[in-house]
Amino acid sequence: MLLAVALVSPLQAQSAPLSAEDSDPRTLGWMQGFPPPPDRIIGQPESNYFSFPKLRWTVCHFRELLPTRQVSRGLGAPTTLEYALDTGIDAVTFTPLGGDAPMTWKASLTANYTDGLLIMHRGKVVYEHYAGCLDEAGQHGAMSVTKSMTGLLAEILVAEGQLDETAQVSSLIPELRDSAFGNATVRQVMEMTTGLDYSEDYADPEAEVWTYSAAASPLPKPEGYVGPRTYFEYLATVQAQGNHGDAFGYKTINTDALGWIIARTSGHSVSDLLAARIWGPMGAEQDAYYTVDSIGTPFAGGGLSAGLRDLARVGQLVLNEGELNGQRLFPAAAIERIRQGGDKSAFAKAGYALLPGASYRGMWWVLHNEHGAFAARGVHGQTIYIDPTAEMVIVRFASHPVAANSANDPTSLPAYQAVADYLMTSE
Repeated sequence: MLLAVALVSPLQAQSAPLSAEDSDPRTLGWMQGFPPPPDRIIGQPESNYFSFPKLRWTVCHFRELLPTRQVSRGLGAPTTLEYALDTGIDAVTFTPLGGDAPMTWKASLTANYTDGLLIMHRGKVVYEHYAGCLDEAGQHGAMSVTKSMTGLLAEILVAEGQLDETAQVSSLIPELRDSAFGNATVRQVMEMTTGLDYSEDYADPEAEVWTYSAAASPLPKPEGYVGPRTYFEYLATVQAQGNHGDAFGYKTINTDALGWIIARTSGHSVSDLLAARIWGPMGAEQDAYYTVDSIGTPFAGGGLSAGLRDLARVGQLVLNEGELNGQRLFPAAAIERIRQGGDKSAFAKAGYALLPGASYRGMWWVLHNEHGAFAARGVHGQTIYIDPTAEMVIVRFASHPVAANSANDPTSLPAYQAVADYLMTSE
């Protein structure tokens, strides 16, 4: 399975996959021993390292399989997280969407194959949980939560006047002039309302995602390969379909195009800019890292791996609209713009039945619910969920056997709301 597919593809999950307990990588013995038994090895050139249940090990070990690029935390001491653990959260109950039987918060963790989950309320850690491949010192793939980090960097540049959201992409990236991106605006890329002839239907062997995957792979190309060899080269080949601005279409290549725009505008790759603007200034306790293509370009659409607490620090910084301990790290306008949301009518055309009334802006999912919640979301259950009304941040790493968030949203979304309500009434 090639790089882009390995990070974003829906799995061909079993009809009755192993439970969270039975698929725990420690239970199955993946990569244990010196050397591990042959049938317990996960590695290259093996092509199915992201198939279930192997993925439950892989999500914590991407850098052992693929080249990566560092997101440095710098040399300063990490910011201290204040703890006020609330043992009552496990017993919080909710009813899953479409269900009629209540479920506890604790039960939802295993139901969603949760590897790590942390809740912050009013700036304090009130809940922290690790399972599967993850512990407090580990790093986990954030999948498409990465897109929201890329979008956040772009919104910061827009708020600071460095990036013009109304500019046509070709004016910033002349190499994309003849591609579908050329006459799109930066804002249309950021809101994924571009008209692109591009399919991420992995069941279709002719889908464009396979060409994208081959280009993105940092591994040696097969003999006779004549296609694009980098993200940059692939993006220049994308053709138009439909009109820009008409409809939301969740296509990872928009984020890679935005990563290029950010790099060209700022003079820094998304990995280096994330380090300089977020990771170092916020006092992360661990470096993060990105997977890269064959020339070291970070995978802006899904390549970030990070520690759970550091992703929680990002969520809290976003909730605080760029302020940390009285210091402003970026303009509040960047977050205000995300919270406003995008074009609801364009989003509705995409048919997300479990997200009625939602929109997409700055590569964040804006729910437009009573609490004004918005989220970064990635396949297999990755989440940064921010509830400004409850002053709550929930960060989750997971390795659900089904890639699509529709598999865990029926339990996750009402669970998040139930915890928010509990925290607001428990003091």
